[in-house]
Amino acid sequence: MIRTVISLDPEDKRWLEQKSKETQKPMAALIRQAIRRMRQEDESNSPSFDTLLEQTQGLWKKEEGLAYQQSIRSEW
Repeated sequence: MIRTVISLDPEDKRWLEQKSKETQKPMAALIRQAIRRMRQEDESNSPSFDTLLEQTQGLWKKEEGLAYQQSIRSEW
């Protein structure tokens, strides 16, 4: 693990100390847990590029995509 220093607002620090006592877990463990949860939430709300490609594959049904792009661009 990599050690790092963070700054907290006084009320957040007090809350974290209280939560640490209640759960009998070190503050560092609680912070790691919160970061993991936040990261999972973020990743589940923002699918990866590969996932987006898989989900949108085959949506265009009109004509061959490259030919369509070229015809639209020729209007410019």
